[in-house]
Amino acid sequence: MSPNVTRRVVLAATAGGLVLHERIGRADDTTPAPPSALPQKAIDVELRVNGSRFPLNIDPRTSLLDALREQAGLTGTKKGCDRGACGACTVHIDGRRVLSCLTLAARCQGKAITTIEGLNAGEDLHPVQTAFLHHDGFQCGYCTPGQIMSGAALIKEGHDGSDAEIREWMSGNICRCGAYPNIVAAIRDASREG
Repeated sequence: MSPNVTRRVVLAATAGGLVLHERIGRADDTTPAPPSALPQKAIDVELRVNGSRFPLNIDPRTSLLDALREQAGLTGTKKGCDRGACGACTVHIDGRRVLSCLTLAARCQGKAITTIEGLNAGEDLHPVQTAFLHHDGFQCGYCTPGQIMSGAALIKEGHDGSDAEIREWMSGNICRCGAYPNIVAAIRDASREG
């Protein structure tokens, strides 16, 4: 750094640049918005969720998670990180587990979607739901729907051979309360029933 350049000079130059940037931004209000910021034309889709049909009119960029919660009124699927890192939004599409926050609703038309509300058979709880209650596999309960949906899929996929295998295949589901030992015990117990 030159002996004539002080911290004060650097800060003054930086502040001046910010003021100039803001003035230029205000003066140039005629700049068109980037394409991603432009509103999209809504599209009609029909989602088949838990055996029921939901005709929706959505923005083509709408995630399955948002369509389920905000338009179909199925709020059992939780919005955790909204980035595909926590597993709270796990649902089944055509029998496979997916992260609904990373899935476009428009791409799910014609597919069978199962949420936590549709996992049980009538009045009877799914074996994983029963095992979660028995083993206290939840504390705050926020991650529980995604944990149960992943656990049910894990059993169906045949990844329930050992506790280590269960932990590995459930590693995409985060529990901030730390109920992992109880979750593993619940899945192990449910796998014996199924």
